[in-house]
Amino acid sequence: MEESKAKPSTAAKNKYNAKAYDSLRIVVKKGRKAEIQAHAEAMGESLNAFVGRAINEAMERDSSGPEK
Repeated sequence: MEESKAKPSTAAKNKYNAKAYDSLRIVVKKGRKAEIQAHAEAMGESLNAFVGRAINEAMERDSSGPEK
């Protein structure tokens, strides 16, 4: 059996994250990530928080029906 090279604390965090969270991977054109990250920082958010907020706002807007 191969020994794990990760610290026990890292292994525990990874196990918890796998159980508690889903993961999304998005792909953007080169340079766009820096632009998005700069916007998030200007709003006082992490990149993850900004993306989550953007998704929540779009879903809320979309569920309110079509725009007229």
